[in-house]
Amino acid sequence: GYSYGYAPRGFITDYENKEYLTEFTKYLKNFMKNKKMIYIRFNPAIKYHDIDIDAKKRENGFNNYELFNCFLSLGYKHTGFYKLYQGNLFRYTYKIDLEKNWEDVEAGFSKSFMKAVKKSFSYDLEIDNEQKVEEFYNLMKLNSQKDDFESNTLKHYQEFTEFMGDNVKYFNITINIKKELDKIKKELEELKNQLESAPKKKVATLNEKIARLEKEKDIFSNINEDKKMICSLICTYTSSKAWSLYIGSDELANMTGAVSRSYYEAIKDSFERKLDEFDLFGTVGDPKTTYKNLAALNNYKSKFGQEYVEFMGEFDLINNKLLYKVLPILLKIYRKLRR
Repeated sequence: GYSYGYAPRGFITDYENKEYLTEFTKYLKNFMKNKKMIYIRFNPAIKYHDIDIDAKKRENGFNNYELFNCFLSLGYKHTGFYKLYQGNLFRYTYKIDLEKNWEDVEAGFSKSFMKAVKKSFSYDLEIDNEQKVEEFYNLMKLNSQKDDFESNTLKHYQEFTEFMGDNVKYFNITINIKKELDKIKKELEELKNQLESAPKKKVATLNEKIARLEKEKDIFSNINEDKKMICSLICTYTSSKAWSLYIGSDELANMTGAVSRSYYEAIKDSFERKLDEFDLFGTVGDPKTTYKNLAALNNYKSKFGQEYVEFMGEFDLINNKLLYKVLPILLKIYRKLRR
C-alpha cells in the first residue's frame, strides 16, 4: 500500500519566493502522509552555478547556493553531485540562446561542426518531418550497439510520439543512393582524365580525391536500395523552448555529415519558431571521463559553442525514513528478477 513519487524537473513555482516554497513543502508533507508515500523526488532545471568548458566552477560567477540551502533547511535531502548519468535525469546540459540574430547563433557553432554541415550539402540528401517511428527505432538500435547503452523499446517510441502530438517533431535525412553513385562515377571519370595531363604539384591532390571517391563508391555499391534513411532526430517543444531528445544514425550519416545537418536544421527550425532556447538534452560533468563513449558525446555537443549548464541535481522529500532506506534494496532485487 506504499508508494513513492517522482516529479521530473518539477515542481512549478516561483523558487525565489521562500514563502511560496515553504507553504508548498508543508502541503507536500501532508499529501505524502495521507497517500502513504515513502518520499517524493524532484530534479529542478535550476542552475547551481556558472561553469567553464572543463565543468569547473567559475570564480566570481553566478550561483544559486542560497536556494540550495533553503531546500535543505526545509527538509529536502540532496542525493549528490553526480557527474555522469547516475540520476533519473542528467545534471549537465548545453543550451543555445535563440534570442539573437541567426548570424550570431550560427557564429557560435564551432568550425568543425559547420564544416560537417557544409559537407552534407555536397550529398544528395532529402529532409522530411514525417513520424517514421520504426525507421527511427532501427537507427537508434545501431547507436545503442555502437555506444553500449540500452535503447528504449519500439513501443516506447510509438507511445511517446502519439502522446506528445504536436509537441514532437522528427528531422529525418534520407540519401539517394542511386543518384549519389552516378555522381561519384561521373566525378571519378573526370578526375582520372585530369590526372593524365596534370602538373606534378597537382597529382597528389587528385590522387587523394580519387582514393576518397573510390572508397565511397564501394560503400554505396554495396547498398541494395535506391534511397536509404540514414539519420533521424526527435525534438520536443514547449511554447518557448526546444529539446533535442533522441537521435538515431548509421555510419553513412557520420560519413556524409548528416548527423550535424539534422541538428543544424532542428536549431534553425526552433529559431524560426521564435523560441527562446534550444537544449541539447544532457551531457556529462566530467569531459574527460573514460566511461563508455560519454566523453565523445560531450565533445560533440560542445561544438555547438553555447552555454554549458550545471543543474542542482536531485532532492528527496522523505515521509517514511525506514522504508526510504529499505526501498532501494527491494527495487534492486525486483529489477534483477524482472530481467
